[in-house]
Amino acid sequence: MNDRTTDATTSRASIGILGGTGPAGSGLAARLASIGHSVTIGSRSADRASATRDELAERWPDIGDLLAGGDNAAASDADIVVIATPWDGAAAVAQENADLLDGKIVISMANALVRVNKEFQPLVPPRGSVAAHVQAAVPRCRLVAAFHHLPAAELGEIDHPIDSDVLICGDDPEAVREVSAMVDGIPGCRPLDAGQLSNATAIEAFTAVLLQLNVRYKTRVAPRLTGISDAS
Repeated sequence: MNDRTTDATTSRASIGILGGTGPAGSGLAARLASIGHSVTIGSRSADRASATRDELAERWPDIGDLLAGGDNAAASDADIVVIATPWDGAAAVAQENADLLDGKIVISMANALVRVNKEFQPLVPPRGSVAAHVQAAVPRCRLVAAFHHLPAAELGEIDHPIDSDVLICGDDPEAVREVSAMVDGIPGCRPLDAGQLSNATAIEAFTAVLLQLNVRYKTRVAPRLTGISDAS
C-alpha cells in the first residue's frame, strides 16, 4: 500500500461508491483503499457489491480491511460519495438516495457517450452534463465533477501509479479543495481546478476524444497538461 498522506480532513473521510461494481467504480474503490481510505462499494444488489469487494480483497489482500460491500444506501452513508453508475442512471440513483446525500460532497465521474460505427461521440444529457443533471436531482449536495479521464483498467492496477492530470470542477470551492486533496494522494495524479460546474460539459465530452485515441493507437491514454507549475 502507498503511504503517501493526503489532506488531514480528507484522509479521515470514508468514501462510498454508488454503482461501484463496474470497472471504473471497482477500480476507483481499490485505488482509494490503496492510499488509506475506507471505501464502501455500493450497488442495487448488496450481494453483488459484497462479491466485488471479496474479489478485490482476494487480489489485493493489503486493502481488504478497508473495503466493504453493501447496497447504494449503505454507500451513501459515507462522508464523501462517488457516483460511478452508467451515465444514464446517475441522476436517478442520486435521487433515490437524496436524503443521505444532502449536504455531502458528491463526485460525478460519468461521461455521456455513444459509439457510432467506429467513432465515439459525446451526447448532451439534460442540463448539459451528467454532473449538472445529478446536481439538479440532489440540489443540496456539494457536487464536484472529477475522475472522467482515468482509464478504468488503469485505476484497478494499484501496483503502479497512474500518470494523469485530473480535471476537477464544481461550484463549492471547499468541496473542490477536498476532492483535490484526495486526488493528490493518488500516486501519479495531479488535481487541476477546472472552474465551475458548467465546465463539466466540456470535460465529459472530451472523453470521447480520448477513447477515440485509444482505438486509433491501441493504447490507454490519459491527459497530462503542460505549462502548469506544481506550485500553482
